[in-house]
Amino acid sequence: MAKKPEITKNVVAQNRRARFDYFIEETMEAGLMLTGSEVKSLRAGKASIVESYAAAEDGALWLINAHLPEYPGAKHFGHAPRRHRKLLMRKREIERLSGSLKRDGITLVPLDIYFNAGGIAKLTLGLAKGKKQVDKRQTIKERDWKRDKARLMRERS
Repeated sequence: MAKKPEITKNVVAQNRRARFDYFIEETMEAGLMLTGSEVKSLRAGKASIVESYAAAEDGALWLINAHLPEYPGAKHFGHAPRRHRKLLMRKREIERLSGSLKRDGITLVPLDIYFNAGGIAKLTLGLAKGKKQVDKRQTIKERDWKRDKARLMRERS
């Protein structure tokens, strides 16, 4: 049998803080509706999704507060850096997610933006529940213990 081709992800922007601030219950992939200058800006590796989130409005999902800086080569046909961008998902998924967002403490957090093997910009969304300060301390303890454990194992072998 032939081997399956490996799925490559060319990650452009990550929201590393999201996994620290939230419990990620479920992840899903969504397409992004972008203009040409936004795609050029993404390909240049200049994007930030740290303070962004997704919201359901008028039966559609929108990426809010993501920063894609203007592309210098697109002088007259540029874009607004923090405009709302439409997320492309199936209607049934959008309805399910908008129902989940109405629950208390649930939010849609973008985890990363990447280009798939076909060169199409995709966004990984996480259905997230906020952590309390105690949970964040526990996460820090676990991370430090894993680091110390790896150091001890390296020293023994």
